[in-house]
Amino acid sequence: MSHDDKALLRKRAYAARKQAHDAGGPATQHATQHVLAAIGAAAGRTVAGYMPIRTEIDPLPAMTALHEAGSQICVPVIAGNRLPLEFRAWAPGCVVVEGPFGAKVPKHGDWVTPEVLIVPLVGFDAARNRLGYGGGFYDRTLARLRAAGPVRAIGLAYAAQQLPPLPVEPTDERLDAIVTERGVIRS
Repeated sequence: MSHDDKALLRKRAYAARKQAHDAGGPATQHATQHVLAAIGAAAGRTVAGYMPIRTEIDPLPAMTALHEAGSQICVPVIAGNRLPLEFRAWAPGCVVVEGPFGAKVPKHGDWVTPEVLIVPLVGFDAARNRLGYGGGFYDRTLARLRAAGPVRAIGLAYAAQQLPPLPVEPTDERLDAIVTERGVIRS
C-alpha cells in the first residue's frame, strides 16, 4: 500500500472519529467499562494511558479508576524523533505541561515501564491492526517492550474508526485487543 493510500485511510478514519466524538453521548462511559474489563485486576500493575488530544476518545476516566484500584498509571512522553516512547508516572491532579504534538505530560514523576498500554489510534481493523499517526512511536515502543517481556497493548477508539483490512508492514505491532464503546475486539 502506498503512502497516499495510507493518507486516504487516515483521512477517512479522522473524519469518522470526529463525527463520533462530536456526537457525544455515553461512548466514553461505555468504553471505560470495557477497558476496565479488558485489563482485569489492576492492583499493583503499571498501566500506561494517554492524555487525549483533538478528537481521541478520552481514557482519563479509566486511568482514574485504575489509579483508585491500585495501579500505577503512566503516560507516554516523546523522547525524540524515531525513538520509542518513554513513560512518566501520572496521577489524577498531577501538574502537567505541554508536550510534543500538544499532548500534556507530567511535569514531574518517575520514569516507569508499563505492563499494559491503553493505546490511541486513528483507525483499526477487525484483526487488531492499528493505523496510527504515521510516526511509528507505538510500533517501536511495543517492539522494545515485548522483546523485554510480556506486555499487553489495548487500542482505544470509537467503533466508527474501524476500517477494512489494513496493510501490515514488517514493523507494525498488532494490538492484543481493541476497545470501543461497543465492546472488546480480540479476534
